[in-house]
Amino acid sequence: MTDRIWEYEGYDPAQERLRESLCTLGNGYFATRGALPECVADDVHYPGTYAAGCYNRLTSEVAGREVENEDMVNLPNWLPLRFRVEGQQWLTPDTAEVLEHRQVLHLASGLLERRTRYGLGEGRALSVRQERLVHMAEPHLAALRTEFTADGFSGDLAVESALDGSVTNSGVPRYRELDGRHLTHVDTGTAAPDAVWLRCRTRTSDIRVGMAARLTADVPATAQHELTRAVQRVCLRLAPGRTATVDKTVALHTSRDLAISDPLHAAIERVGRAPGFDKLLESHLTAWDQLWRRAELDVPGEAGSILRLHLFHVLQTLSPHTADLDVGVPARGLHGEAYRGHVFWDELFVLPYLNLHFPEVSRALLQYRHRRLERARSAARDRGRRGALYPWQSGSDGREETQRLHLNPRSGRWLPDHSRLQYHVGSAIAYNVWQYCEASGDTEFLHTKGAEMLLQIARFWADSAVYDETLGRHRIRGVVGPDEYHDAYPWAAEPGLDDNAYTNVTAAWVLARALELLDTLPEPRRRELVERTGLDVGELEQWEDVSRTLHVPFHDGVISQFEDYGKLEELDWAGYRRRYDDIRRLDRILEAEGDTANRYQASKQADVLMLGYLFSPDELQGLFRRLGYRLDEDTWRRTVDYYLRRTSHGSTLSGLVHGWVLARARRADAWTFCQEALRGDIADVQDGTTGEGLHLGAMAGTLDLVQRGLTGLEPRRGALWLDPVPLPELSSYGFELRYQGHWGVRLRLERGWLEIAVPSSDRSPIDVHLPDRSVGVQPGEICRLELPD
Repeated sequence: MTDRIWEYEGYDPAQERLRESLCTLGNGYFATRGALPECVADDVHYPGTYAAGCYNRLTSEVAGREVENEDMVNLPNWLPLRFRVEGQQWLTPDTAEVLEHRQVLHLASGLLERRTRYGLGEGRALSVRQERLVHMAEPHLAALRTEFTADGFSGDLAVESALDGSVTNSGVPRYRELDGRHLTHVDTGTAAPDAVWLRCRTRTSDIRVGMAARLTADVPATAQHELTRAVQRVCLRLAPGRTATVDKTVALHTSRDLAISDPLHAAIERVGRAPGFDKLLESHLTAWDQLWRRAELDVPGEAGSILRLHLFHVLQTLSPHTADLDVGVPARGLHGEAYRGHVFWDELFVLPYLNLHFPEVSRALLQYRHRRLERARSAARDRGRRGALYPWQSGSDGREETQRLHLNPRSGRWLPDHSRLQYHVGSAIAYNVWQYCEASGDTEFLHTKGAEMLLQIARFWADSAVYDETLGRHRIRGVVGPDEYHDAYPWAAEPGLDDNAYTNVTAAWVLARALELLDTLPEPRRRELVERTGLDVGELEQWEDVSRTLHVPFHDGVISQFEDYGKLEELDWAGYRRRYDDIRRLDRILEAEGDTANRYQASKQADVLMLGYLFSPDELQGLFRRLGYRLDEDTWRRTVDYYLRRTSHGSTLSGLVHGWVLARARRADAWTFCQEALRGDIADVQDGTTGEGLHLGAMAGTLDLVQRGLTGLEPRRGALWLDPVPLPELSSYGFELRYQGHWGVRLRLERGWLEIAVPSSDRSPIDVHLPDRSVGVQPGEICRLELPD
């Protein structure tokens, strides 16, 4: 690999799903997996196309129960383009001889290139070269250029292009017992001599979809309309060494789009006005150039190559086009159907990066949450609580989308799913509101929508806390923390755990920030909020009390993951590692053996240690002091070591968090976990899951690791705070960021030095705080600071 391309040599069916995910092209509005256009969906290939926020809800019968699921819809497939030499079958790498095959993902230009040489027998061959783009400047357009070259023969080549509306959601094997037929009322037609169209709608959400395709070649195309496919055909006359080109241009609209009346009319009009492939490519390259300038990342070596791939996929899912959409952060991007395209807490790992490059996108993602605030308040009321309870999994309208059952593919059993008890998602949303406003200086959002969310989340935590006379403290019972292996006590009949440390500490933080915000709001706005929410002095006094008295359990000199965690049994880690090649999904292994992870001190991913990811050492110690506990460095180090020995890393987020925490707690071991985070998707460390969609939170988190984690960068109280902890393996790198109206601020970390360059503007100087000094950097100034050893 080089810094700017990601490539695969040779055709390997076993790797095709992984490659399709990693070669996905998108623009923030829609994305299409990197499947070969001549291949249909089967056990090897899966050519999915997904538009951000396009969901549909269906009910299926599973294990004798009716189960309702909302899915991000696999839209009509615009890719199909197959070909065959006269008298032979359609050529695919699964049915014909492949002499050469190469796929190249051009990161700098957002272009997917493939070259395949098919053997036709008797010394004859057909070379196929394709360039594909999903347009970054015109988000409703995509294009495919195909070049055919005959080697050792002359003859006719039949080429068939299609828009296929027969697709289903079937990209995740363990979901295949569920109904995946989301599209209905498929119609096709001819728009112009060189263009066809397809329209359909989703079965229950009634989203209308319009798609149009234009086919351009040296000979005219003919159209044919099948039941669910709009087909165009051309017959090319090939001669040895002469290249024949076919260009396919596609437009996609849905009824969720702004400023249109009908998605089909909009698609037909757009494809008719679209320029040729060369002009489309030119404007597409300009848009990508601008994105890369705003998100410049200069990291050397293999780590830098992987980070640029991660950035590429983050930008394809959450581009500036996303700022105009009502969408959240899909945990698997727009790259596949795992998690059904739902929105979890992954924005906690994504927004801190976006805040310092594309704050308008962060704001839009937070507005997705604000629009669903009333739904979150209803969810709290349904549980007899005040405030707002956001769902663990969200989709179109903000209701709880977490399934009631999940399949263990190792045992084949459907099991109860209690992950909806992860109420800590509310703290993640509050944290993102605060971080966004600190980085952007967007006081208007903080004082309006941000304040409304923050106060209602705080109200939920205060109302969830129950005072325990014996402890003299407040407790939050019946929840699940980030570690999903534990959802109940092994001796209890009901799900839920008491006093999850991560949940309680972040709840205390939310309450403290809400009180701070109320104190600093302009008085007229404060009065409006108090009147609208019914806040009174007594409730605020309760918030203050709860924020200082939430219970944090300890055992054996370390923070307990939850109350009575220390009473659980120790697992025979060595024995399980001997018996199984991979124990990341230890929960599935234990359940298949008739056991449960609830019995053991064994965690899927970072839980307590997430506190070290969210908060700097000083801020974390301050939070514990506010709660009446002393958290010194020795206690924290013991806690880190304790959970490191008891974590199976069954989530791609786990290596990221451990690398981040160890960079400050135990630097010598940090790089191992940083590498795990970097390689999570490219090496498919979760055993086949990458082919179902990328892990967007982990990808964005690795970017934030070099941006904030290793630099100690914190936008806080109108200043940039820096406390660098460079790793030996990653001690020299640079990046640009956008901070409170300053565009293109450059930071460069060298061995022993930190350089900050602020471009010329009419903005105020940037205040920069290091542990041992503070400086002001004027616009147009470059400041070089020596770092302490």
